[in-house]
Amino acid sequence: MTASETRPLTATRAFPPDFLWGTATAAYQIEGAAREDGRTPSIWDTFSHTPGKVFEGHTGDVAVDHYHRFPEDVRLMSELGLGAYRFSVSWSRVQPTGRGPAVQKGLDFYRRLVDELLAAGVTPALTLYHWDLPQDLEDAGGWPERATAERFAEYTSLVADALGDRVKHWITLNEPWCSAFLGYASGVHAPGRTNPVAALRAAHHLNLGHGLAVQALRAALPGDGQVAVSLNLHEVRPLTSSAGDQEAARRIDAVGNRIWLGPMLEGAYPEDLLVDTAHLTDWSFVRDGDTATVHRPLDLLAVNYYTPTVVSHAAEGGAVPQDDGHGNSEHSPWPGAEGVAFHRAPGERTAMDWPVDASALYDLLTRTAARYPGLPLLVSENGAAYEDDIGPDGTVHDPERAAYVHAHLDAVHRAITDGADVRGYFLWSLLDNFEWAYGYAKRFGAIHVDYDTLKRTPKSSAHWYSRVARTGELRAPGAA
Repeated sequence: MTASETRPLTATRAFPPDFLWGTATAAYQIEGAAREDGRTPSIWDTFSHTPGKVFEGHTGDVAVDHYHRFPEDVRLMSELGLGAYRFSVSWSRVQPTGRGPAVQKGLDFYRRLVDELLAAGVTPALTLYHWDLPQDLEDAGGWPERATAERFAEYTSLVADALGDRVKHWITLNEPWCSAFLGYASGVHAPGRTNPVAALRAAHHLNLGHGLAVQALRAALPGDGQVAVSLNLHEVRPLTSSAGDQEAARRIDAVGNRIWLGPMLEGAYPEDLLVDTAHLTDWSFVRDGDTATVHRPLDLLAVNYYTPTVVSHAAEGGAVPQDDGHGNSEHSPWPGAEGVAFHRAPGERTAMDWPVDASALYDLLTRTAARYPGLPLLVSENGAAYEDDIGPDGTVHDPERAAYVHAHLDAVHRAITDGADVRGYFLWSLLDNFEWAYGYAKRFGAIHVDYDTLKRTPKSSAHWYSRVARTGELRAPGAA
């Protein structure tokens, strides 16, 4: 049973009056202008240009040309009544080598974007790192090296000094689990490395970079600045109630969730994670004082959610299904979780082949709120890919997406009703865009993009979401 089925679908849900309604994007997925105004390659430029890494050789060289078309995109946000926009800064556009002074033309683009948003009445929410490490830093060792965390703090100061007077909402990292484990363990994301020890080192240095960035933001921002991190927390469910399946869920929770929540919010890595990974590393790369640096107070915890994670204990010697929804690789993105099998939940699927289950978002929000009382939550990404086509009348009708978002917003509302302090919701994504290793084959946007002409066309789900955002009231798609 999904969260939306626990209450009548026709009922109206009223959200708190100050609830933040927005959409989200990431720099490499939309900006284009890959070689303009001093920008140098990031790891995603290199990865996408490597044959066989991205669907049909697609790249983000042009993407949807947001770099040149951002005034039109902001106008569309305003016309849709969206109150907030979460975007990321391209590190290599601002600081091409990951070191030294900022390139002012790069910062000027984000200054213009922020000014345009504020003039349109749209609140900017800035993500400092959404997976696009400057290639120069990867060449020097990347996130497995401590120096990268230190460079990240310096870059954070540059951006905060330039935009801190106009941007109130800041997110340090987006989905560091993907950066560490899809990038350095399974290799399905940039930089495409497949070393589990390097991935665990990367995880720690991402944690350290987050803590150093929080410190830099606190030093640079006015007192009302809001600092958060965005985690793709896995709502892990054992396939059965057996002890073996419960143990499998514990292992995935350790390396999927508590590897971040432990040091960031509790000041220590969980002991069971250290035991699970002891055959890989002794964690000697964690220096004295590191976890104290990571454990910096946050104003919000942002969570990204799309689908639940269902696991079981795999029989010894048998095949281990790796259907975890994170791409195909002979190498696991779950160090220390050998012998865990992954399963897709039954029922409706999106175009990503991800099961639709809004009840897991409710469970994730209420469980996290109970574990960390007093820490407000934000849904920084939620959405779905479907096969969207422009109809003969020039419109894009996507009832599946509207139904998906409705069910998940209903789950958010139910979580708020049951005591979770959820402050906002950001739909992924504003625009159809470069969907990482899937290239342009998967469409998540509320706004359709013709990749030949780059024409923007709001989909029917965008108009429905617009009514929700304008009124603060959730009504079923098609309801009066």
